[in-house]
This record gives sequence, structure tokens and C-alpha cells, in this order.
Amino acid sequence: MVRSELKKQFLIDEFKLEESWRIFKIIGEFVEGIDTLHDIGPAVSIFGSARTKPGSPYYTMASDIASMMVKNGYGVITGGGGGIMEAANKGAAEAGGRSVGLNITLPFEQDPNPYSNVKLQFNYFFVRKVMFVKYAMAYIIMPGGFGTLDELFEAVTLIQTQRIKPLPVVLVGKAFWGGLVEWIKDTMLAEKTISLKDLDIFKITDDPKEVLDIIESAIKDIPASV
Repeated sequence: MVRSELKKQFLIDEFKLEESWRIFKIIGEFVEGIDTLHDIGPAVSIFGSARTKPGSPYYTMASDIASMMVKNGYGVITGGGGGIMEAANKGAAEAGGRSVGLNITLPFEQDPNPYSNVKLQFNYFFVRKVMFVKYAMAYIIMPGGFGTLDELFEAVTLIQTQRIKPLPVVLVGKAFWGGLVEWIKDTMLAEKTISLKDLDIFKITDDPKEVLDIIESAIKDIPASV
């Protein structure tokens, strides 16, 4: 009985020590991210599926949008993986701009792409999310899966609750996002779980040029004190 209790206490103490040291790993990721991105300059975060194939319409559009953003003075931040992320990093790099890849260690689908010229590797999703928000002036949401939805609603929630400045959120792909937007209007708005003004947080378009116009128009209107 005594041996069993001692073993149990040892395991508890070992777990507590491991948890305490994990804090330093987390702090280290924050420090590296801030040191690396502090002077990145104006930038936009582009999100989308890692499964999108090169040559597909959305891959090409992501690359074109990233190139256009660079040519208008913005760096591009992505999750650093394949698919849409690769396309955006490629478009930014080939246009001669800052092409940032914030890669995350995952068991699948997240090999770093070769087109980011500023690279960071994260173990913790929440640290990576802070970097996406802290160093972006806009969110561009290309078609994607659960991870893309997570980033979309993270940004919308932070803006809705006024935890960050009301940075522009642009959904690209009416055919892809239209059903979700209609559901938000027909269900969430109808049930009064959101307000009508919350729908103004994001815009939806199929036109890469309109992406830039939406962002530049919104940035001019962002209050400096928020």
C-alpha cells in the first residue's frame, strides 16, 4: 500500500515538473516569433487548405493575390505548409516580397513549403495563432477545411469582442463560402445569436482586385486607438 502511494506521488510530481518546464517552451516560441516578425512591416495573413493542388483555380488565385499584395506594399504570412499556403508563399516570393511561413508540427499534411523566405516552426497552435493576428493587417480566407474555419472564426470573434483592431476579413470564393454565409444569416442571425452588424466583419468576393480594394479601404477606416 505504501509502495503504491509513493509511486502515485512520484508520478504526480513528475507530471507537475513536466508541465512547469512546458511553460518555458511556450515562452520560447513567443520570444522567437516576436523577434523574427517584429520588423516584418505591413502584412496580410492568407489561409486555406493544405490539400489544394498546384494548377487548380484556387491555387492559382492564391498565388495571384499574394503577388498583388506584395506589389502593393504588403508581406504575406501563411501557415507555411502545402496547398493554398504554398501558393501564397510562392506568389509572394516570386514577386520579390516577404513570404512568411509559420509552420506547425503535425503528424500529417504539414511539411514546410520551399517558398517562404522567413520561416518559423511551432509546436503550439495558440502561439502560432497569436503571430497570425499580431503581425497581420488583414485576413484573406481561401477555401479550406477545419483549420481554415478555426482561423476564420478566431479572427471574427476577436474583432466582434473588440480584443483586436477591426482588421478586414475577406472570404475568397463565393461558390465555396456562400452556403456558410447564408447559414450564418438564416440561422445565427435569425436566432439572434449574432447581431446584424456582426455580418459587416467579413466580406466575400471572387475578384482578386476586390480583395485589395476591400483591405485598403478598411485599413484607412481603422481607428488608431482600438
